[in-house]
Amino acid sequence: MRALCKWVARLAGLVGVAAIVVAVLARVAGAYWVGSLQVGTLLQAGMAATLLACLAYLVALAEGVDR
Repeated sequence: MRALCKWVARLAGLVGVAAIVVAVLARVAGAYWVGSLQVGTLLQAGMAATLLACLAYLVALAEGVDR
């Protein structure tokens, strides 16, 4: 379970950072839409994925603690 949480954290973190970078670059370029998504929606999705990554990594760390 610990290894699965680490991989979920890594994947969600990469997806989240990529979405944030795309949203920021699009907004700096003056665009309000990326494909059919608003830039703000893409930014929020990236932030949510980053939060999921943080929580999954926290679970992986907590599972390693001896009780």
